[in-house]
Amino acid sequence: MTDLVLRTATADDADALFALITSHSLEGHLLPRQLDELRRHADRFIVCDVNGEIKACAELAPLSERVAEVRSLVVAEDFRRVGLAARLVGELRRRATADGFEMLCAFTHDARFFVRQDFSIVPHLWLPEKISTDCVSCPLFRHCEQYAMVMSLREVPRFAAPATVRRFSVA
Repeated sequence: MTDLVLRTATADDADALFALITSHSLEGHLLPRQLDELRRHADRFIVCDVNGEIKACAELAPLSERVAEVRSLVVAEDFRRVGLAARLVGELRRRATADGFEMLCAFTHDARFFVRQDFSIVPHLWLPEKISTDCVSCPLFRHCEQYAMVMSLREVPRFAAPATVRRFSVA
């Protein structure tokens, strides 16, 4: 039996996070991360621990007081296509909402997954927090092939209440 546990990462998980992220970045889907950075920010990560081995991770990285980013979303190849990435993003969404963020963003080469999670594709310029934090120092700046994705975390009613019908008589 496989015990699958979603939990907050600790600094002790940094080596496993680094290995998982590095293996995925070699596939060409992620930007590389530094081990010391992962140690410093381990508590921002949610990991999927399977019998003591980290099989998936995702980071909730604050970009400003109102915007947080889903970063380093990785699922080990043997655990893909079972809904684990959606569970991680759902947990990040819950945490971002609880922390008072208004918007969640992500940058991806393939928008389909994030669209299924209720994100929308937007122009990169709509996320100046991301541009000033990460993009300007990226070697692919202005040549980025990633989609900028956003999701509002504000409660917006899906349907307006029906308007009251009033009849007026004209005299």
